[in-house]
Amino acid sequence: MLKITHSKNKEQEDQVLLQEYRTSGELEILGELYSRYMHLVYGLCLKYLRNRDDASDAVMQIFEKLITETVQHEIKNFKSWLYVLSKNYCLMLIRSEKSKDRKMDLWVKDQEESVEFHPQMHPIDEEGMEEHSTLADCIERLKARQKECIQLFYYQDWSYRQIAEILRMEEKKVKSNLQNAKRNLKICLEEENVKK
Repeated sequence: MLKITHSKNKEQEDQVLLQEYRTSGELEILGELYSRYMHLVYGLCLKYLRNRDDASDAVMQIFEKLITETVQHEIKNFKSWLYVLSKNYCLMLIRSEKSKDRKMDLWVKDQEESVEFHPQMHPIDEEGMEEHSTLADCIERLKARQKECIQLFYYQDWSYRQIAEILRMEEKKVKSNLQNAKRNLKICLEEENVKK
């Protein structure tokens, strides 16, 4: 029972500090409020970003976001609101990282090491083929792991490392599944073209 009271008191203290900051605009007050939860924000960022330096940078960036965000939003529970804000910030960072050229560099390197490097060998790489209904049918016929890897890599834009984490397998297994899937897709598409 004491814990609940303590928790309620902390929430009330948070609200007082938040209101003081909104009224005065004093960064020290916001800093005092944020310092209560910085360790939690850091832990959350580390969980998502998996790098201490990136997590530390994110903690500082999130504080900068608080300067404007706390004024723009009605906040009933600062701790819960900060958790959501921090999580969304980390997810946004992950998305922007995925969209960078890093993934393309890995892909090119992987293809150069692969015996199968030839544009005709990989119909899914061809522009406009993703919408092709025959290709969609062929993807459905793949083995479960191959299908998952294709969908995560091409349609959801995940990196090898992220797919490995999602599917709980080694990165080389992800690459192997992608190569086998593309070979199987090529065979399937050729068979379908013969039927037409």
